Amino acid sequence: MKQTAVITGAGAGIGRACAGYFATQGYRVAVADIDPERVAKATAEITGSGGETIGIAGDISLEETAREIRDKSLDAWGRVDVLVANAGIQTGGSLLDTGERDWDRIMAVNLKGVAHSCKSVLPVMREQRQGSIVIVSSVNATVGSAGMAMYDASKAAVLALMRNLAVENGEYGIRVNAVCPGATLTDYHLDRAADKGITPEQLREVTRGYGLLRRAAEPEEIASAIGFLASDQASFIAGQTLFVDGGFSATGSRQPA
Repeated sequence: MKQTAVITGAGAGIGRACAGYFATQGYRVAVADIDPERVAKATAEITGSGGETIGIAGDISLEETAREIRDKSLDAWGRVDVLVANAGIQTGGSLLDTGERDWDRIMAVNLKGVAHSCKSVLPVMREQRQGSIVIVSSVNATVGSAGMAMYDASKAAVLALMRNLAVENGEYGIRVNAVCPGATLTDYHLDRAADKGITPEQLREVTRGYGLLRRAAEPEEIASAIGFLASDQASFIAGQTLFVDGGFSATGSRQPA
């Protein structure tokens, strides 16, 4: 039986890499993202490579969007085996620079969006007595970074949520884990660099020296770690946080001594 993976924030970056990875592993993939054009491109890539996919465009900060993603996946394939709760936004600024609207937006997406996604699929997985959820957090959840107060807080919050869900759902055969990526060259970072006239090659050079491996990650490297946690190869791993950060968290600094 083919398994089904639902991926939020799948239109770009780590989510897009996850969509491609799961498709190559034979999963039927539900691509969810707020950007309809990115959804269309991601699904076209998967179908063009012979994969099976559906696309859903919507704002994951709204619970109705999470229900729509689940319902369309069930309508298409009758089950949900994997959820990759990846959708998130990044907003910089120290605590003194933040306003109430800033907090509302980042928590609505980075925390409530993850919660909505999990809440929507958990009843399905409980009925199946099987399922795997991988929440995408960040190394920033445990290692402080100046000017990232709201982002760091939101990513720490989803780790607490992950542990709670793992405790409550293990008896149903559902494994809930998290991945904490380090610096990753996603579309977000490439686009920001391009706005400043910096090429992808120049950006990779700028990030050279990060962590123990002395470089930033590519989205596909994070996707493969997520794929492992979601798979039967990780069948006895639950309630855990996997740091995929090139050793950055081992030193707590951007460059090793």
